[in-house]
Amino acid sequence: MTEELKLTDRQYQLLNHLLQRAQPMRVYTVYGDQDEIARELGMTRQALAIHLKRLKELGLVRTGREFVDITEKAVNLLKGQSNDVIILVKIEPKYREKVYEATKKLPIEKALRLAGDYDLAVITQETVLDKVLDAVNNMEGVRETKTFISIGAIKE
Repeated sequence: MTEELKLTDRQYQLLNHLLQRAQPMRVYTVYGDQDEIARELGMTRQALAIHLKRLKELGLVRTGREFVDITEKAVNLLKGQSNDVIILVKIEPKYREKVYEATKKLPIEKALRLAGDYDLAVITQETVLDKVLDAVNNMEGVRETKTFISIGAIKE
């Protein structure tokens, strides 16, 4: 059961103002405390803190209580510049829910149910296109896919 958010008019005004000024950025979140991350990497918690501080200064990560966000800037640095990819999917009606559920497990940024000629739009990165497209095309009930690779953003 989700709790209904009750915000004041001023809080809505603040959120809207911040949204208007915000710079969109993709973020990938790792959940877990820093002791756990340090152990996995075979380093001390103090050494990890020093490295994370520098990565924060460079805009590559953000940290908080039991999470580390890896920014789009870091992903681009590690993988090279990756283009956005949109995959449109036609699904046999009786398999839609099954395909929607399976799609959630893929390395994608977003999946959208559609009304019209296609049933699903999957948004991912070019670096994982082969993996995502192979998985989608092998799902039971998928009739057709159409793939578009972005060559540049007009507005982010």
